[in-house]
Amino acid sequence: MDKENKNKHQLDIELSEKVAQGIYSNLAIITHSATEFVVDFIRVMPGTPKAKVKSRLILTPEHAKRLVMALDENIKKFEQVHGKIKNPQQPPILPMNFGGPTAQA
Repeated sequence: MDKENKNKHQLDIELSEKVAQGIYSNLAIITHSATEFVVDFIRVMPGTPKAKVKSRLILTPEHAKRLVMALDENIKKFEQVHGKIKNPQQPPILPMNFGGPTAQA
């Protein structure tokens, strides 16, 4: 592929400072319809009975499949360098207490 054709297929992606900082999430809830997948990223804090959705990702089924494939590929690369990631047999039971003592005021 010559340089001119290569540049035609290149995408210029901008990452703002705010977005680059990211949002921490320790729970994701996935729902779907016939036309889209919705992934809600949630932060659950210990001792707090309420959690807020911090970010929502809406994908077409094709993009959801591509995301799963990309995650799978990256997990394999991660495990080659850092070792196998533990695979819990059951989903976490909510509310999570993170194994620490209950807070008191």
